[in-house]
Amino acid sequence: MGLLSVDDALARILAKAHVLEAEHVALTALPGRVLAANIAARLTQPPFDASAMDGYAARTADVAALPATLTLIGEAAAGHAFPGTVGAGETVRIFTGAPVPQGADAIVIQENTQADGKNVRVVDGTPDHAHIRPRGGDFRQGQTVLTRGHRLTARDILLVAATGHAGADCTRRPKVAILATGDELVQPGEMPRPDQIVSSNPYGLAAMLSAFGAESVLLGIARDTLDSLGEKLAAAADADIVITIGGASVGDHDLVVPALEAAGMTLDFWKIAMRPGKPMIFGHRDRQIILGVPGNPVSSMICARVFAVPLVMAMLGMPAEAAQPVGATLDAPLEANGPRTHYMRAHHTRQGSGIEGVRPITNQDSSLIAPLAMADCLIIRPPGAPALPAGATVDTLPLDF
Repeated sequence: MGLLSVDDALARILAKAHVLEAEHVALTALPGRVLAANIAARLTQPPFDASAMDGYAARTADVAALPATLTLIGEAAAGHAFPGTVGAGETVRIFTGAPVPQGADAIVIQENTQADGKNVRVVDGTPDHAHIRPRGGDFRQGQTVLTRGHRLTARDILLVAATGHAGADCTRRPKVAILATGDELVQPGEMPRPDQIVSSNPYGLAAMLSAFGAESVLLGIARDTLDSLGEKLAAAADADIVITIGGASVGDHDLVVPALEAAGMTLDFWKIAMRPGKPMIFGHRDRQIILGVPGNPVSSMICARVFAVPLVMAMLGMPAEAAQPVGATLDAPLEANGPRTHYMRAHHTRQGSGIEGVRPITNQDSSLIAPLAMADCLIIRPPGAPALPAGATVDTLPLDF
């Protein structure tokens, strides 16, 4: 099976994606969730013309010429509207947030007045209609304020609550089952033998995918036997996405593909023209999507960023914008690239002039995890790309998780 380009591989993965069903989610559980339906306001805000200042509600005609003396006929406070009407030569003491009384069309701020018992003398300034917040100035009943496919921020949740909703219909979070494989692995916290290493990949992958809206479930470590792999894969039957780590090459101990096929997977492709991350599996069993990423920690994280993150977003009903590159200016020269798409760990820099650039991490060895932690983006080098000088524009993929 030949090497697929990154673009072709991503297109084939996303073609198998299906948007998951909706569920109702309470306000307190909405952060980071994705709307499955538009949000329309259930009420109008403000529900009435409201005062934006402490002062006096009056008629513009009565304070057009100053000084002017008005008769005080009552008071309006937030939650306590004045029940009457402001007539000629009259005024109502008003506080911020209170409904503007009927008959009044201006607010005179208290600093421009002198109160004397039942009379209020307006001595300075002109009435400012900006001191009245008009009914519906924020939103109106029935108005769409947020649209389907939008990921909810704290600001959005404030809006959802203000429009009268106690929750919202959101796309169910994709359940991603993550399985590490290999006799050489031990769990974090365990002391490995000289011929073993710590299984760190599942925790990095789970954190990344959870940040983009998935529900990550760790299946533990499968040993290098078909029985162990089959047992672990059986536990992932209800997952929307299964991600296996390691065992995806062609060695005698690389049993992941045979185990997946024995579990019912239809293999779509195996191996991509990218580095790091060439030996990546994609297949499916019924509606479950299966990705097999390399065991190399850097390769596994980059493959997940390039392929699994857009897949999760597609299943949430969002545009797969996470796959779209962002242009940046090189802060250092780059050598010519080889025949595979190269995802180079890099970080943003700020020059003395304040111009932001991007610089590749010095050591691009794909076995090194610390440089990945130092990076905040990946520079994408197309196959056969020529050498570039500092100041050239390159595509980058943010590492925003």
